[in-house]
Amino acid sequence: MAEPGSTSRKLAAAGIIAAGACLVVAILFFGVDDKSATGRDFIQYWALEQQLAHHANPYDADALFRIERSVGMDKPGVLMSLSPPVAFAYALPLGWVGAKAGLVLWMLLLLACMAISVWILWLLHGRPESRWHVIALGFPPALWCLIAGQLGLFFLLDVVLFLYWIHRQPCLAGAALVLCALKPHLFLPCVVVLLLWSATRRDFRVIAGFAAALAVSCGLTLAIDPHVWREYAQMLHSSRIADQFIPTLSMALRFGLGSGLDRSARWLELVPEACACIWAAWYFLTRRDRWDWNRHGLLVLLVSAACTPYSWYSDQAMLFPAVLVGLYAAEKSAAALALFVAIAAAGLVGFVAQIPMTSVYYIWTAPAWLLWYLWATRKTGAEAAQGRAIAAG
Repeated sequence: MAEPGSTSRKLAAAGIIAAGACLVVAILFFGVDDKSATGRDFIQYWALEQQLAHHANPYDADALFRIERSVGMDKPGVLMSLSPPVAFAYALPLGWVGAKAGLVLWMLLLLACMAISVWILWLLHGRPESRWHVIALGFPPALWCLIAGQLGLFFLLDVVLFLYWIHRQPCLAGAALVLCALKPHLFLPCVVVLLLWSATRRDFRVIAGFAAALAVSCGLTLAIDPHVWREYAQMLHSSRIADQFIPTLSMALRFGLGSGLDRSARWLELVPEACACIWAAWYFLTRRDRWDWNRHGLLVLLVSAACTPYSWYSDQAMLFPAVLVGLYAAEKSAAALALFVAIAAAGLVGFVAQIPMTSVYYIWTAPAWLLWYLWATRKTGAEAAQGRAIAAG
């Protein structure tokens, strides 16, 4: 039976959390308007859902342009999501509300993803007394996600849930990854390892969970718009994404070799990711008897982010579980902690100065996190520090 004092403290804590949540809602609701939504990438998801809610083509550039302009967006051109229609039904409520209300809901959802991720990471690391996990609240890519209304915090929650459930509830671990299908190119080396891991264990529950969740997700979207995949293919065919410079190592390779806007040279962007997939297969096969998703898997995630052909700085929010392991491994190394501060500070400079995520400024960031992680965990003794991440089972 709980002690009266304990119950009172829990009720007080719940009251404080509820009051804080109400304050955040009030600040968001009264501090933004329709125009506020137009300065964020969120507007493309809101406009897409407006189309989908009316059973119209969510990839119709002209219609999206008119919707975005109707709420005051004055940027040139149209903002349009290039993600496949695998999870659009989950955000359908955005299609039934205005831009202001939609932005408030979206921001609250992103904040919830961050808070839940931090809490689960705390559990995964054995409920430590240290507060390294709280750094997520100031992690520069996560801050960019909140400001821009991007998807990186959804991917962070997906990764954290996968790590938490992989041995406890394999089917749920697979289902948790469904939102990662919105940007599958971010995770290809991880997919290679997951397939090999499942095959060597002859246990396909994770894959079955993902397949079931993806089938349901796609089915819901198809029920709303039966032609959505054809519309997506048409959009990709007419898209000029190949002409844009995206600050990734892969894009730098293509432009660095002087092939720039030459579409025939797009294959150069795929070279780093292809190499990453081959390396990931080798890395897993040489460690399959002692594979730990909370250690080895996080390194594969970092390599995936560094070698992907298409990503934004905000997508790196999903790397925080790996950064956290690196922090625990390096907590007694002043040099490693100083380097972490330097990398994070450079990201904060970009955030404070509002350097656009399309800037060449961010090319180095994903490789920097990878190299820092390798250095922070380089010593044999770091294995024990990393072991704080519970490999459930």
